[in-house]
Amino acid sequence: MQFLLYILIYPLLWLISILPFPLLYLLSDFVYVILYYIIGYRKKTVRENLAMAFPNLSKNERLIIEKKSFHHLCDMFLEMIKTLTISKAEMDKRYVFTNLETYLDLEKKGKSIALLCAHYASYEWAVSMNHHINFIGYGIYKKIANKYFDKLAKDIRSKFKAVLITTKETKPTIEYNTIHKILGVYGFASDQTPRRSDNLYWDTFLGIPTPIHFGAEMLAKRYDMNVIYLRGKKVKRGYYEATFEVLSEDVKSVPDYKISEQFMRKVEEQIHEAPEFYLWTHKRWKHKKID
Repeated sequence: MQFLLYILIYPLLWLISILPFPLLYLLSDFVYVILYYIIGYRKKTVRENLAMAFPNLSKNERLIIEKKSFHHLCDMFLEMIKTLTISKAEMDKRYVFTNLETYLDLEKKGKSIALLCAHYASYEWAVSMNHHINFIGYGIYKKIANKYFDKLAKDIRSKFKAVLITTKETKPTIEYNTIHKILGVYGFASDQTPRRSDNLYWDTFLGIPTPIHFGAEMLAKRYDMNVIYLRGKKVKRGYYEATFEVLSEDVKSVPDYKISEQFMRKVEEQIHEAPEFYLWTHKRWKHKKID
């Protein structure tokens, strides 16, 4: 059944990927109408998240952000499919790294790098950095249940030389590379809700008590990696910029959780600049702190 579903859907995805961008965004507008007005995909979750994050905004102001965020979500989903056939030249035109030298200077330090980013703007197209760099680039993702679609997701995201590893494979991969002196950059999207456990670390996110992921920081400290933040920005439809910001070149001297907190402040800055480009469809505050 998994394979049947895959062979039925893959030709459609390929056809979408070869659409010229103007037609791709016309399709995105159509998908938006279906997703938002007819299906109502996670509309309740988005509305609750925005109400918690922006209590000082009026209902109409939050509604504007809500609709824009769904428009962006549809664009980003179709842009990810477009990656199947997009050329390197086209990608470089549409996803620009403003200060690649900052990252390349960090490579010269001779240590692996933990790259932190948010589910903001086009985090899917961030994988294009891999054909600009010297280190092996690892993208960390959650495995898809359907093995054929999981392979497709890996093929799409690894087109620009990225190596995808699951969350379970992350620590063993870093450990192996460290032992064998293989330098890499590991991409962590660490802004979503961690699983409930006894060792959650609580910070605030947009003024709300929130458990946060600190695994990237702990791995960076254990394996002495430099830490950098990738700040994404949507310039206009189909065009993005990304800027590297160094968080630490001496992680072991930084107090525990400080880098994770700094990362959350960076994400907040981006959201306040343009909240419609953040991924609001996940339940960001589903865990409540018990004093």
